[in-house]
Amino acid sequence: MSTKAKQTLKVASWNINSVRARLDIVERFLTEYAPDILCLQETKVMNDVFPEGLFRRHGYNHLALHGQRMHHGVAIASKVPIRDDDRLDWQANGEARHVGVRLDNGLRIENVYVPAGGEEPDRTINPKFGQKLDFFERMIDWSSKLDVPTLLVGDFNVAPLECDVWSHKQLINVVSHTAIECALMDRLQKAHDWVDLGRHFVPPPGRLFTWWSYRAHDWAKSDRGRRLDHMWASPEVAAKAVSHVVAEPVRSWARPSDHAALITEFAF
Repeated sequence: MSTKAKQTLKVASWNINSVRARLDIVERFLTEYAPDILCLQETKVMNDVFPEGLFRRHGYNHLALHGQRMHHGVAIASKVPIRDDDRLDWQANGEARHVGVRLDNGLRIENVYVPAGGEEPDRTINPKFGQKLDFFERMIDWSSKLDVPTLLVGDFNVAPLECDVWSHKQLINVVSHTAIECALMDRLQKAHDWVDLGRHFVPPPGRLFTWWSYRAHDWAKSDRGRRLDHMWASPEVAAKAVSHVVAEPVRSWARPSDHAALITEFAF
């Protein structure tokens, strides 16, 4: 009696904060962590000058790019075939903040870079905050209609739980951790019964940060982190997840991004 072997798939997500400025650590990441698929946010590069050669040298021959000069930008680099790439305009102004693909096993991977939202958590005086809230509303509408197994990854720019920030008391009125943003994240999660893989593997109140400000003299010592980056899965996809880690060491590499990468391994 024959049995079908399980296919393992390692998916990484990383806000790289300019891919061309950090080619050395991207290459180191591909070598040391070797994901099958890498989703990047804030690539800050047009498609025609994206550093495809680096990825192809390491076997990432399948690329889905949605670039923008100097700002935003998302990309998916894969060792396995990807199909049906799309670019949803949840910002409603043409900014390059989403790219999605389908794998041959039917899994969709959606890579998103949610707007930071500016400094003031008040849309009447800060249009950027209003754009962020509207972005989430469009994502909620999309999620409510989703009917395929999906992995949603990226920089959501919200730390939703009290334990997702270094100090809930000090950040409660700071953009990325305000009550209205956290409520939108909750609605988004419920719209598709998304499983938050980070908190699936590291239940609250366990420490789980993905971002540390450049302003910190010693980011590791002060550890004033926030969990802004997320991997959410449809319930049937989450059931296949076997591990999830934050690659925190990358935050200490030369000329780092202020974000660490997330890596989830699946057994299909």
